[in-house]
Amino acid sequence: MHDALLDIIGFMSRPEPDVELMSAMAMPLERALLPLLVRIDRRGPIGVVELADLVGRDYTTVSRQVARLDELGLVVRRAGTRDKRVREAEVTELGREMADAIDRMREELVGELMADWTNAERRDLARLLKRMAADMNEWVVRRKLEDAE
Repeated sequence: MHDALLDIIGFMSRPEPDVELMSAMAMPLERALLPLLVRIDRRGPIGVVELADLVGRDYTTVSRQVARLDELGLVVRRAGTRDKRVREAEVTELGREMADAIDRMREELVGELMADWTNAERRDLARLLKRMAADMNEWVVRRKLEDAE
């Protein structure tokens, strides 16, 4: 299973699908900004430190990249809702439209890859992946709570 997960992560991290996606959409966006925009859309409003943790990048790099998304009008940054010292990013309407377009293009790609799968196989995979992701997220939360004690 570990090898399969590494292969999936590797595939999703390859530049080719994103480069193809950007050229099909004529996006004025650097490839490194795509995962950030999608994560902000899904998890926002979100602080830069939390976002950096989610994407496995350095805080300072993510901060510069979020500033770039802000310059492009795809996100806005504001004081945090829970902690005013934390700057949170949230997608704009334009950012949401772009994230939705990215989702559609990626769904098309996965649809092509799974063209010979049955609907039941697709549903089973989605259900099991959601369960695994929920368990992983729960593990992260438990670890943070343990570290805080």
